[in-house]
Amino acid sequence: MKSEIHPDYHKITVALTDGSTFDTFSTWGKEGDKLQLDIDPKTHPAWTGGNQQLLDRGGRVSRFNQKFGFLKK
Repeated sequence: MKSEIHPDYHKITVALTDGSTFDTFSTWGKEGDKLQLDIDPKTHPAWTGGNQQLLDRGGRVSRFNQKFGFLKK
């Protein structure tokens, strides 16, 4: 492996939105820095199953429903 071409891999602290923290290794920031997350698995709808609304841009959802609406039960 070539020397001096890889970023520094060091320990940082990650703070979640609920205030809990954990330590991990990363190339982000400097040794001992704290990464404050705005979105994490406890708050993001992709992980929490939140109610997400589809935006119909240019009628795409309407056209899809017209074409394949018969598949809904």
